[in-house]
Amino acid sequence: MGLTLVVSLVTMVFQYLVAIPVGIYTAVKQYSPGDYFFSGLSFIGMATPNFLLAIILMFLSYTWFGDPLLGLFSNEYVNAPWSMDKVIDLAKHLVIPVIVIGLASTADLIRVMRGQMLDELNKPNVVTARAKGVSETKILLKYPTRAALNPIVSTFGWSLSSVFTGSTITAIVLNLPIQGPVMYNALLGQDMYLAGSWLLFMALLTVLGTLISDILLAWLDPKIRTEFRGN
Repeated sequence: MGLTLVVSLVTMVFQYLVAIPVGIYTAVKQYSPGDYFFSGLSFIGMATPNFLLAIILMFLSYTWFGDPLLGLFSNEYVNAPWSMDKVIDLAKHLVIPVIVIGLASTADLIRVMRGQMLDELNKPNVVTARAKGVSETKILLKYPTRAALNPIVSTFGWSLSSVFTGSTITAIVLNLPIQGPVMYNALLGQDMYLAGSWLLFMALLTVLGTLISDILLAWLDPKIRTEFRGN
């Protein structure tokens, strides 16, 4: 479970750190070569099966570096006590799983962020701030970006659980010692107690993610706080 949390949290950080800046860039630079490049990459990311991408990245890793980076640790660190070298080895092996598991969701978030930003860039408050001489960077961060983040933040509830459940096939292909293959084997073996416990954990993650997304939405959007006080 500990390794599952590490893989999932790093994947979520990767998704949002990549999707939000790229979504902003593609909206601000609409129809530029960069927009076409990232948009095309997003469609490829959404269309490519995770297991196929995992195999391709393993092949490239073995071809370029002589190591397919299977699992989360090298053989000498699997049963070794934790040390800085083991943490570095874990970080090296996390690259492929994080890219494979997070790519589809990242591509989807980029499209959502881009669409929301395009809707917000020409709103009256943005035009007024630009007419008053406010710097473009300040306008971008204060108005359209903050408003465009609302749908991104609102998806946090189901994203938190989907990162766990969506990595099963990838984990089997990459031989990752996380909960996805354990759940799969529990279903094959009709272990209803383990399967039920895992489903309960997923439900708790969904509730927790929804709570976090509601708190973040209230912080981002003053209108939500006003409506809450009014009710």
